[in-house]
Amino acid sequence: MTSTTTTTTPASASGAPTEAAVHLADVTKTFRSGSTTVHAVAGLDLRITSGEVVALLGPNGAGKTTALDMVLGLTEPTSGTITSFGSAPRRAVHEGRISAVLQTGGLLRDLTARETVRYIASTLTHHEPVEEVLRRAGLADKADRRVSKLSGGEQQRLRFALALLPDPDLLILDEPTAGMDVVARREFWRTMHEDAGRGRTILFATHYLEEADTFADRIVLMAGGRVVADGTTEQIRSRASGRTVSADVRRGDVDAAAERLRGLGGTSSVTVSGDRVTAIGEDSDALARMLLTELGGRNLEVTTASLDAAFMVITGEAMDGTDDTTTEDIR
Repeated sequence: MTSTTTTTTPASASGAPTEAAVHLADVTKTFRSGSTTVHAVAGLDLRITSGEVVALLGPNGAGKTTALDMVLGLTEPTSGTITSFGSAPRRAVHEGRISAVLQTGGLLRDLTARETVRYIASTLTHHEPVEEVLRRAGLADKADRRVSKLSGGEQQRLRFALALLPDPDLLILDEPTAGMDVVARREFWRTMHEDAGRGRTILFATHYLEEADTFADRIVLMAGGRVVADGTTEQIRSRASGRTVSADVRRGDVDAAAERLRGLGGTSSVTVSGDRVTAIGEDSDALARMLLTELGGRNLEVTTASLDAAFMVITGEAMDGTDDTTTEDIR
């Protein structure tokens, strides 16, 4: 059975729970495919508080896009409830509290970037200045270029500019840097860092694990339509195989040191190479303490599994426990 890392709900200065920007409670979404019932989301529970930056990760078919579509009110859950800032998703979107940058979306190819932003701004009761959102999206120098002449990454930036218009409290990004080169991706996330610094809640799905690693405060891993892990990057990494602790010990004491470490609770592996002992376990503090204070270790090194490794281990475990007759990958 796969365990889930729990995340404590932040509280305000008065001690009351912080307002939930997104709250999904036992949400399911099923579709009919011929005579088969397809479970895109299967009992999803998730709470994101205001001001968090959360990365939603998972393999293809995990249910990420379906979950985001429901949070945006683009589709209704089969069962369960979803609220955003205490309101139904469509109402929150209508009030301008939620905005999104999706992988696809109709852009009028004959309009310029500036004309596109002005056109959408004209449909809003309140909006940010057109030139300001163009600047923040990195399109100030391309504002007069027709959409048809913008690269794929630049079109994503235009969608970002449109998402910024209502000055939303929650910004949802589904593969936001798709089509961007390395430089454009770096600049995009620099802009997002600025927005997060202003207190905006950001929920993003990405296939670039390094983006989640460097940008998110919290990572939610999905597989088979469910949350299978939820925590900080460090917590998610430690789920792969624990932390690795290694140190040099006095010659002649290496084997004895290895035996002592194997007897420590939560230690899954101990290896010896020359004078160096390497242990993998759940409690790196206890391993390090024993090596340094009891075993005379020196040149201590503590590392964690990569996010890529954790991703493969956790989602693999989750899918191994999935009943293939009731769950099918669709997104």
